Amino acid sequence: MPIWVGATILAGLFQTWRTALQQQLRGQLSVNAAAVVRYLYGVPVGVLLVTLYLALFGGSLSAPSWTYALYCALGGFGQIIGTNLLIMSFGHRGFAVGTAYSKTEAVQAAFIALIFLGESFAPLAWLGIAVSVGGTLYLSLAGRVSSLREVAAATVQPAALYGLGAGLAFALCALAIRAATQSLDGPDPTLRALETLVVINTMQTVMQGGWLVATERSSIPQLFTTWRSSAQVGALSACGSACWFTGFAYAPVALVRAVGQVEILFTLLFSRFFLKERMKRSDVTGALIVVAGVVLVLVGR
Repeated sequence: MPIWVGATILAGLFQTWRTALQQQLRGQLSVNAAAVVRYLYGVPVGVLLVTLYLALFGGSLSAPSWTYALYCALGGFGQIIGTNLLIMSFGHRGFAVGTAYSKTEAVQAAFIALIFLGESFAPLAWLGIAVSVGGTLYLSLAGRVSSLREVAAATVQPAALYGLGAGLAFALCALAIRAATQSLDGPDPTLRALETLVVINTMQTVMQGGWLVATERSSIPQLFTTWRSSAQVGALSACGSACWFTGFAYAPVALVRAVGQVEILFTLLFSRFFLKERMKRSDVTGALIVVAGVVLVLVGR
């Protein structure tokens, strides 16, 4: 199995796990504070990952440049904006719709990379990207829309527009992260990815933390009183991001994000075996479509 495939699958698992734990913080922290803990508690975990990697495999840290710092800042800011747009989509009673359209990130990244970076894929890989995203849309919208006309109508609703905006922000974020890892001069892509994780999480802590200080200073003590739960969320967030960044360091963003649609499969498995919820036929159908899309991406690659 290529490194980027294994890393992407692990990223989907860590992200699903982190989301499940983060739900426990919803009643304890504000939206901004819950976002800060991801980065604040993720920084030391990222440093630990870099230290362990150097101890196990050797190597040395790369010398950053101003270009690298710019890419990292754009990537970190893009993720914050994407997350905020996604949360805004939920405010329009469109949790499923907003989430579904944010998953078009893989397609948006593919077209951006094609137009501006000249990245091209085999026709089978393009088909796989489309199928995997289509499967995720089907899983999210099944039972909520019954025809293509309703899908088209849903696309212009605020929840969908915010979701599409979130997908665009996440796509640009991922492309900036890939550019950052490629701008470092180190010979080891994995180490470059881990270095970038620490830098971006530090920047995000300053960005989101600064906003929290300016707008919700009363929430700051809660960042530390909830340290047990927050530290777990931060650790899982850092591990998930480390895997995403590693995937971006080895393969084009669109392919990584297309394979990353397996995250929805982990969500279904969590729902079935931990929450004991019954799976619907549409869940099974959508899951099979996502898997088929991922297989097409890998064969095309």
